[in-house]
Amino acid sequence: MRASLLQIDVNDDESVNSRRERVASLVRAQQDSDLVVLPELWPTGAWAYEGFAEEAEPLEGPTYEVMAKAARDAGVWLHAGSFVERDPEGPLFNTSLVFSPEGELAAVYRKIHRFGFDEGEAALMAAGGELVSVRTPGLCLGLATCYDLRFPELFRGLLDAGATAFVIPAGWPAKRRGHWTLLARARAVENQAYVLACGTAGTHGGVEQAGHSIVVDPWGEVLAEAGPGEEVLVVELEPGRPEATREQFPALKDRLLGLAAPRR
Repeated sequence: MRASLLQIDVNDDESVNSRRERVASLVRAQQDSDLVVLPELWPTGAWAYEGFAEEAEPLEGPTYEVMAKAARDAGVWLHAGSFVERDPEGPLFNTSLVFSPEGELAAVYRKIHRFGFDEGEAALMAAGGELVSVRTPGLCLGLATCYDLRFPELFRGLLDAGATAFVIPAGWPAKRRGHWTLLARARAVENQAYVLACGTAGTHGGVEQAGHSIVVDPWGEVLAEAGPGEEVLVVELEPGRPEATREQFPALKDRLLGLAAPRR
């Protein structure tokens, strides 16, 4: 199973419409991949708070339409990163969409943990309240976004729902890049699952981005890592690796705190 992580340069000089079309072209170029992943809030910039309300879209707005078509054109599973969604009742959400190779909507995840300590995203957006996973022919993808990476209980819930890989779009700041790599590897090791963490490059909202998107295998080994700039990170995944790892080193069977949900 081939996965492509598109580490997009998000800066304040490029318009949302221009970036949307540019990113769609990059997705369409990944026809040799099975799964394509985009970063968090790439249309607006995760730190460009002042543009959230102005650029907010309905669920089936411009980003939905362009990304659905791009997934269909490329024939790939597409995790379209996230965008600012305006709910019909008013709240804003940090919302991720997953499309099938036919361009059909397969999953919607609204970010649960909002960053900002009562400011920024935490003040401007409502929290999602549902764990979401989506089954593809190769892997069951558990969905999380950026700051979610710091909350291991979310990933345990996704594990119990059957996830064998975690897909994590982010707009992670360069000054905390060390945490990004450390936490991605920790989530992989403790859950014996793949981690595909896709960040942004560039600077937006005055915040330099970490880049360094990373793919980690279920043993915690780094399979691929991007540099600081815009880049397409391509990696081959073995769909049976998570189950094999769990059989070879059955640590998850020894969990005592909390009860695992029944396996389906």
